[in-house]
Amino acid sequence: MIVLEASVRDLVNRDRDCSESALRLLGLRQDMKRLIADWKAAGGGDLLPNIGERVSLRANVKNDPRKNGHKAARMAVRR
Repeated sequence: MIVLEASVRDLVNRDRDCSESALRLLGLRQDMKRLIADWKAAGGGDLLPNIGERVSLRANVKNDPRKNGHKAARMAVRR
């Protein structure tokens, strides 16, 4: 999804047609929204990490060789 967003931005910056890429991106966002709705309907109520928290969790795991790649994350839904 991030690569597709960058592609749309690049096409817009070069004044090119980005309608196909933008429609694919909107489709991915709709899929994500549907998955979150299904998760909530199944009882999911934990806080989900925001982008900054996810990046820091990855950085902490990569920088600490003692960790085996698994770290308990605080999960919750942002409202």
